Amino acid sequence: MPDYQTVRESSAAVRPLTPKQKWELAYRETVDPFNIASAAMASAFSQAGNQTPRYGEGGAAFGMRLGAALADFGTQNFFSAGLLATVLHQDPRYYRMGPGHSLLRRVLYSVGRLAITRQDSGATAFNASGIFGMALGIAASNAYYPSASVRGSVMAGRIQTSLFGGAIGNLTSEFWPDFEKRFFRRKPRI
Repeated sequence: MPDYQTVRESSAAVRPLTPKQKWELAYRETVDPFNIASAAMASAFSQAGNQTPRYGEGGAAFGMRLGAALADFGTQNFFSAGLLATVLHQDPRYYRMGPGHSLLRRVLYSVGRLAITRQDSGATAFNASGIFGMALGIAASNAYYPSASVRGSVMAGRIQTSLFGGAIGNLTSEFWPDFEKRFFRRKPRI
């Protein structure tokens, strides 16, 4: 599983990303096969539950759902990790707390990173690039979703899905290295 947006050793001094590196990160997150697979899975669930009913059913409807999900990822990455992270001087990476802290503290830290981020200066701040980037991406999605899906309740569902996805992503970034080390570490041959 790719993990290029995570700073694994956050206690060490980390150089801020340049604007070019932020845009490259936004691009990599958008075209990452894991994220594309996640969009396909979300589209399959949407298809199974006939969410966004104007799309209908069948292969063409699944294609429209998948296209919309990929566009959602792309626009949110454009605004969050690219544009707003650059303009607001915020670091779009996840800084891992790592082992050595309690499980509960790490979980709370991971979820809290939805609202708190690092500035390029190293100081912590409100995650304006993440929150407003998500909101701008969802607002932009109104251009390609059917008009029946541009309602308050549907948009609230998109916000909920984005926040849930962000929390899952942060938790994965926090705990995957531990899981990987424990279960996939190569053992020396005797």
